[in-house]
Amino acid sequence: MTATWEPTAPGVLRLPSGRLVRGRGLRHPLPERPTPDFALYLLGKEPPAVAWESRWVRWPDFRLPADHAEAAAALREAWERAEKERVEVACHGGQGRTGTALACLAVLDGVPGGEAVAYVREHYARRAVETPWQRRFVRRFA
Repeated sequence: MTATWEPTAPGVLRLPSGRLVRGRGLRHPLPERPTPDFALYLLGKEPPAVAWESRWVRWPDFRLPADHAEAAAALREAWERAEKERVEVACHGGQGRTGTALACLAVLDGVPGGEAVAYVREHYARRAVETPWQRRFVRRFA
């Protein structure tokens, strides 16, 4: 596939490599088309079924992933797929867990861990990454 998001669409983060990833809060209605090719859902409980390929990481609200290795593998998959597919990363509100995951994708894309939260706050949402432990998770992510 060679599908990507519209770079100016709401919630779409452009990584330094040019990869585009849409961040979203599931409490909000699904945006108009296009739909994702792949979605990474970061929730404390299993998400509802969707019509596109998805992966779930158990990640309670305001916390960190239950399994750090599983989360790292899922984030790497999302980053790799974002090169040629429409990838969405979502949690309930679209700020804390989603922002943390997007910051980790920025690290994978070459942004230093100590700068990734600021990058996501500037280019995605100013309130992204909500807790000190989420910020530390991003700094240590590799």
